[in-house]
Amino acid sequence: MKTTTIILTFALMCGVLHAEFRTWTRNDGNTAELELVNKKGSGDSLQATFMMRNGGKVDFPVADLIEADAELVRKWEPTTAGGSNVFDEYLDGNLVKLEGKSLDSYEMEKKPTKYYLFYYTASWCGPCQTFTPSLVKFYDTHKPESDEFEIILITSDSDQKAMEKYAIGKKMNWPHLKFSKVRSFKKKFKHPGSGIPNLVLTDLNGKLIKTSYEGKNYVGPTVVMNHLKELIAE
Repeated sequence: MKTTTIILTFALMCGVLHAEFRTWTRNDGNTAELELVNKKGSGDSLQATFMMRNGGKVDFPVADLIEADAELVRKWEPTTAGGSNVFDEYLDGNLVKLEGKSLDSYEMEKKPTKYYLFYYTASWCGPCQTFTPSLVKFYDTHKPESDEFEIILITSDSDQKAMEKYAIGKKMNWPHLKFSKVRSFKKKFKHPGSGIPNLVLTDLNGKLIKTSYEGKNYVGPTVVMNHLKELIAE
């Protein structure tokens, strides 16, 4: 508890104001200005993740908060703008990104504020090879000017080496889900469509906005890419 007290005290001294920061009070009377960004567990084991003013995070047992604040944590749900989202558990610590001639571990410094665009693709897929340069051009053109979206590649390759070679060859500079995490991601989210290339556009809570499939009809990834282009231009 001594370490946690030091961290909470430090949080009071840091940074600039944020609209979601508020005063949280422990059972022992100590307080801190923090932003609630996530929670995990349940019952007596429920823990809250708070953002400090310097951008750091700290986990804190909800049972150590006064009852009014503990109840706020129990009722809290993630929003669609900033903070945590339904994909955090599967993406945090599980991303790689092209660095030179290899895919290296990657953490998003800034998560998207509105949309995820999941790209289901593989090196062995001819139509994917044809479409990917268009998506690369879209990303390289629009991503530097927009924090509203991020592309995450979900591979259908059979091994990490093929996935990496594909990324290098097509200069795909967006994050990729680690090969070892693909199966669990697909099992969890069950995005529509079995064929590739497949783009799936969602909000931060996982709500489908547009996919390469309209029912059982395959309309292709360009339709989804263009829809996102219109959204971020608004």
